Amino acid sequence: MPIVADEYTHVIGVDTHAKTHTYVILDTRTGGVVDTASFPTSPTGLARALAWIDRRTAAGRLAAVEGTSSYGASLTEALQQADIPLVEARPPRRADRGARGKSDPVDAEAAARAVLRTDTALLSWPRTGNIRSALRVLLAARRSMDGQRTASRNALTALLRTINLGIDVRHPLKDTQIASIAAWRHRPSDDIDEVIARAEAVRLARDVIDLTGKLNANHHALERYVSALAPTVLDIAGVGPVSAAVFLTAYSHVGRVRSEAAFASLGGAGDSRARLPSMPHSRKSRASRRVPRTSSRAIRSPRTTTAVGTAGRAATTLTRTAAISTRSDGTSSTRS
Repeated sequence: MPIVADEYTHVIGVDTHAKTHTYVILDTRTGGVVDTASFPTSPTGLARALAWIDRRTAAGRLAAVEGTSSYGASLTEALQQADIPLVEARPPRRADRGARGKSDPVDAEAAARAVLRTDTALLSWPRTGNIRSALRVLLAARRSMDGQRTASRNALTALLRTINLGIDVRHPLKDTQIASIAAWRHRPSDDIDEVIARAEAVRLARDVIDLTGKLNANHHALERYVSALAPTVLDIAGVGPVSAAVFLTAYSHVGRVRSEAAFASLGGAGDSRARLPSMPHSRKSRASRRVPRTSSRAIRSPRTTTAVGTAGRAATTLTRTAAISTRSDGTSSTRS
């Protein structure tokens, strides 16, 4: 199989950050550095970077970008609009830097050189699109709202256990109890501490109810967009809209999930001891508890892990579905 150096004339390595991106252009014929520059991440800065790339490269160029779905998201969109193919570049390892140390130009060049010698069939083409971006936003909003609701519920429980307001809190609060607290009215006969406590309890209860309604709306939106992106994922037993959205956003590029074992490694459930036969027992035990660097915290969440366990062979089915997920315009592509 051909490598990148056989198929492309130039490789542009990009080290992305919040304020600036650093670009390094390599000539694939010689492996030499053509030029290096840094530009702001603003729209004007991205336009200057694209013009700089056009002046120094010809047809057959390839960009290797770190963080295509985070700091490099805007750059990824700009490169796609400019018809410059790009792939996801992994951060360079410490051993690859050697004695050169760490800097933005060094990291950008390392990203380009790592892609330069990669088989073209193994390139990590980023999976982008409006629906996938919407799912990421909805999941982030859900995590925030879920945390706020849990905090409000815990604060309400602690308050009711501290001051007796006539609610049995020996067990976790039920939804009916929270609804009853939210409907409380001011009572002139209460002492000042009871007045303040009841007002705070009402506020916390209403926060819980309000956030519950927002989470339900978020759940419906996730279901709608997951069905649009990958219609058959929700047919897998044990996989709901939230778990499916986590799977689809974590499945960043073709080839990341090659098998059930790769999916287990991504979720931090792989058996590290199987890959470390020569290690002493004490080191092996520590390694077995170590989470793989490429794992996804979202996939390792308790709810998602439960769904995966219930689904059985869901990983294989999901991988096949995600690899041919439908674009918003109805067409299918392994790079969508």
